[in-house]
Amino acid sequence: MKKEYDVIVVGAGPAGSTAARFAAEHGISVLMLEKDRDVGYPVRCGEAISRAGVAEFIEPDNKWINAVIDKFAMVSPDGTEVVIPLEDIGYILERRIFDYELAKLASNAGAEILTRAYVNGLIIENNKVCGVKYEFRGEQHEVRSKVVIGADGVESRVGRWAGIKTYIDFRDMECATQITASGIPIDQSTCYFYFGKDYAPEGYFWIFPKGDTSANIGLGVSGMTGRKRSALSFLNDFMEKNYPNASVLTQIAGGVPCVTTLEKISAPGIILVGDAARQVNPLSGGGIASGMIGGKIGGTIVGEAVKMNKLDHILTYDKAWHDRLGKRHEIFDRIKNGIYNFSDEKFNNIAHSFNKVPYDKRGLGNLFKTALFNNPSLLVDVAKVFLVK
Repeated sequence: MKKEYDVIVVGAGPAGSTAARFAAEHGISVLMLEKDRDVGYPVRCGEAISRAGVAEFIEPDNKWINAVIDKFAMVSPDGTEVVIPLEDIGYILERRIFDYELAKLASNAGAEILTRAYVNGLIIENNKVCGVKYEFRGEQHEVRSKVVIGADGVESRVGRWAGIKTYIDFRDMECATQITASGIPIDQSTCYFYFGKDYAPEGYFWIFPKGDTSANIGLGVSGMTGRKRSALSFLNDFMEKNYPNASVLTQIAGGVPCVTTLEKISAPGIILVGDAARQVNPLSGGGIASGMIGGKIGGTIVGEAVKMNKLDHILTYDKAWHDRLGKRHEIFDRIKNGIYNFSDEKFNNIAHSFNKVPYDKRGLGNLFKTALFNNPSLLVDVAKVFLVK
């Protein structure tokens, strides 16, 4: 281990590994520190992503694809199922392998990786981040850098230590829980989404196939709902009613920041990527693709800054992210606030109306257009997403 690197990345999830890779591709020295013993473990994710979201960063490989998705089903509160074909396919990943492969790409680009390295502080001089402090094998270490990239998840202590406002209101933090279960006889090419107060008030319930008869089954509800009733209780009720004999293989729970990006995601000597920067899609709660996009943008800018010896260049990261996805996420957030407040009756009406649309004319855009009849105030935001390029 060297005492100094050009860049230190804290966290080896998809955003961190992607940032490390694109920074290292500039020929600079990069160290990535991961607190857990294995990259990609534990998995806290529904594991769904579009093919386009993957293909921008890595060639799709069956060894980390559990299921190929070509349609999704919306299930309304009264049980009406609407099946909608996707314009492009999606994947349900095996994140333990997928994350590992992303880290290997970073390593192949020149980044060094150290696991079980617990970062517990920053080196800050003259109001600029200059490195990190970490514990490894019971010993305390310090390593300096020109830039630190915080990819340490939604809790992002790294961002907080640097003075970046990472606070999130509990109402914007969805309470989520998920199990991976076997003995789930569903169509393996379909993702299922359930809406309504009995499934997931102010959120949604999902079933994502994982091959054979296994699936990820979970839900996310608003922080306000979570204070009144746990997400786990909704999940348990659903399983007892629908799959009482299923075998539960894994169970996870946590918070998902379904809100717009932090006001500031860079500061002297540091940037934040992925969940640490709140780069999750606030409408879906999905963060794999958007985290990798943030990692690519951030890693590229940091690599350029170090290569040019113009470290202030990292402060352009905020605008670059906002132009690529941040602005779109603000629209998604407004759509979310409209849709998640629909009554059960509105969800039923949407499902009934959309089932009258011929299958070959169904699509996500048309689904939102149908939803507009139940909430016309969403028109402008939906138009921005689907009509404005």
